[in-house]
Amino acid sequence: MRTAKEMGISTVAVYSDADRNATFARYADEAIHIGPPPSSQSYLVGSKIIEAAVRTGADAIHPGYGFLSENATFAAAVEEAGIRFIGPRPHAIETMGSKLAAKETVKPFDVPLVPGTDHPVQTPEEAREVANRIGYPLLIKASAGGGGKGMRIVRKEAELENSFERAVSEAVNAFGDGAVFIERFVTSPRHIEIQVLADMHGNVVHLFERECSIQRRHQKVVEEAPSAVLTPELREAMGNSAIEVAKSCNYVGAGTVEFLLDDQMRYYFLEMNTRLQVEHPVTECITNVDLVREQIRIAEGHPLSFIQADLSIRGHAIEIRVYAENARAGFLPDTGTLRRYAPPTGPGVRVDDGVEEGQTIPIHYDPMLSKLVVHAPNRDAAIDRCIRAIDEYEISGVFTTLDFGRFAIDHEAFRSGHFNTHFVDAHFTPNSLERNSGRTDGEIAKLATGLLAQSSKTHNAPIVTEVRTSSPWRQRNKS
Repeated sequence: MRTAKEMGISTVAVYSDADRNATFARYADEAIHIGPPPSSQSYLVGSKIIEAAVRTGADAIHPGYGFLSENATFAAAVEEAGIRFIGPRPHAIETMGSKLAAKETVKPFDVPLVPGTDHPVQTPEEAREVANRIGYPLLIKASAGGGGKGMRIVRKEAELENSFERAVSEAVNAFGDGAVFIERFVTSPRHIEIQVLADMHGNVVHLFERECSIQRRHQKVVEEAPSAVLTPELREAMGNSAIEVAKSCNYVGAGTVEFLLDDQMRYYFLEMNTRLQVEHPVTECITNVDLVREQIRIAEGHPLSFIQADLSIRGHAIEIRVYAENARAGFLPDTGTLRRYAPPTGPGVRVDDGVEEGQTIPIHYDPMLSKLVVHAPNRDAAIDRCIRAIDEYEISGVFTTLDFGRFAIDHEAFRSGHFNTHFVDAHFTPNSLERNSGRTDGEIAKLATGLLAQSSKTHNAPIVTEVRTSSPWRQRNKS
């Protein structure tokens, strides 16, 4: 909506009861109520969104990066209503929404694929035949899947039948589609994705890569651009492959082509996300391209405002997703009221958020509060800047993943660039978040008691959160 305002475009927000007082609803020029908190009765009801657009005379619908953003039926309904869908055509969404259809579509374009099946596997017996051909470990994946649902790693034959049946059952429950396929399990992969833009005139460019390997429950937590391991030659090859994927389905708009990169620096096509990604700001930082502006311009019928040769990487960017989750308790979502919310500021710091102090965090939607993005001249400087920003970020009232984000980017594996998608399993335990304050338990208890007493006296009085009793420089001089 900020980009639209800069372009002189008025905006309409749709909101549920849970978001009646949300910042996005107040920011828009107009806001339309579309139902109760459950998304199945509001944000997932395409007809209500289209009705709101027609009622307000909207020319286009931007689907964001959740709910119906990759729903081909919704995109088609938007077009049928005479409204522009700011995204790809329904055919591209449908093709890339099925992992099997996507593999079949890109195969003629010489895009590297993980060895495995290109059709649904129907029975455990067929799965066993495939396993004998490609070997263990292998991965059973739901064709319509995402977010780790309908996915099972099988390391030996004895696990195969049970894993197959569980994957099919989970795929049916989660997506209404029990189709699964099998591919070789890449044991130590990195998750690299390439941002692409395509217009209606046949022009397609890539805007380099994002490294998204630090994940929990197959969901990203830390992203950076560029990757610490890609060579210029590999970057160009992956970028060209991403362009070929976009061309394979006549793609239009902004999209992301995801790859796995193995420990031999071989890459394989994973899937395509036919929408704007949560982590798009890191690409905007290193390319100085407003992806939302380009999405809108493309939907208006304009050609891309630049060519591939115009693009270059400027510095390094890191994004920390700030979730209302308790990392110490297995990243369980948390709810509550934001008693304190003060995002960091300063050079090279950007915070994309949708919350404010005093707001209640509901149980109904994704627990992400904000995206903390930093940009600096190089990777080391970006890491240091991100740590500074995390330390300055003030949130109380709910648990957040800020402490995990700080732990992750300050870990030797991340700083050295030697990490993969198993980072959490390999390096993280709840005890990892305990930072030594240099105080005894008695001192901490005394300080907490004093703070509570001071807080009860006056709500507006400033609270001193730390008092140094000795200078670290003085301690250094003694040694």
